[in-house]
Amino acid sequence: VNEQVLLKCSFKSSSPITESLIVDWTYQPLTGGQMEKIFHYQSVPYPTTVGKFKDRISWAGDVAKGDASIAIQSPVLSDNGTFICSVKNPPDV
Repeated sequence: VNEQVLLKCSFKSSSPITESLIVDWTYQPLTGGQMEKIFHYQSVPYPTTVGKFKDRISWAGDVAKGDASIAIQSPVLSDNGTFICSVKNPPDV
């Protein structure tokens, strides 16, 4: 709580890394409910501009090294839930 937390995500791809590579992070609260897109990356990071993670997520990855990690600032217990990292590197999915 109240420290930065790193959510690690690593990937391997059989295709060369290009600007077409997309990273999406989604979140679902422990209590269930809707999956919420909280981060998108395609050449540059696009943190969410709405919801509970607004202004608290930063890109911590390096796609050239197979790293699609993000960092969350000032986590609180209510942030607990399932975080899913999805990487697509066309034509490899």
